[in-house]
Amino acid sequence: MSELKYKLLALDMDGTLLNDNHEITQETAKWIQIAIRRGVHVCLSTGRAVFHAMPYAVQLGLETPMVTVNGSEVWKAPHDLHMRHLMDPALIRQMQEIGEKYNSWYWAYSVEELFNRDRWTDNIEGLEWLKFGFNTEVDEVRHQIMMELQQLGGLQMTNSSPVNIEINPAGVSKASGVAEVCKLLGIEMSEVVAVGDSLNDLAVIEAVGLGVAMGNAQEQVKEAADLIVASNNEDGIVEVIREHILKGE
Repeated sequence: MSELKYKLLALDMDGTLLNDNHEITQETAKWIQIAIRRGVHVCLSTGRAVFHAMPYAVQLGLETPMVTVNGSEVWKAPHDLHMRHLMDPALIRQMQEIGEKYNSWYWAYSVEELFNRDRWTDNIEGLEWLKFGFNTEVDEVRHQIMMELQQLGGLQMTNSSPVNIEINPAGVSKASGVAEVCKLLGIEMSEVVAVGDSLNDLAVIEAVGLGVAMGNAQEQVKEAADLIVASNNEDGIVEVIREHILKGE
């Protein structure tokens, strides 16, 4: 059996690994296990916090590094934190005020828990913050929020769906997170396959050896990808593993 060209598979979760019922199909789980047995590292690379990603890592039996909160955290192994990038609480307060100003739904991950507009905290300065997000179906409102965020500076802005905005510290992305995972594993970014569907996957899809967009991905992601596979409801991950990582094995 020849040595595999790609040694790490970095998987976005929502809209990629998970179908629209937020489940990993049996077929996808089976092929992930086949890839692991063949020596491929499988890394979750998600916008979710670790406490919302961990049940799926456990389901798949993953013991490899994880990238969570769009790169704000890198885990050496599921419960072993390697690196964390925090947001300035003053920026969190400013973004909350923007959310109120535009009557937009907003949410934020602290290290410990998920807050949202209906369940916020009076202790912004006393918590450690990882990410802030806005959701609005109204394009004009989303545009206005983006303009205000750009004026704040020091922010990395992406999305995980066409109707939201996700904000991390400047320079923090799934690409920076996966690059850190590569250092931990002693491999190159050229040996990575990254799969995703949204703008928070764009940087890593452009940075790795094989960037893959799901069939349900946003157009900008499809345009940047080296390859487009079936959708998250049609086991697109299976296609990636079978046809492009283990092909010829």
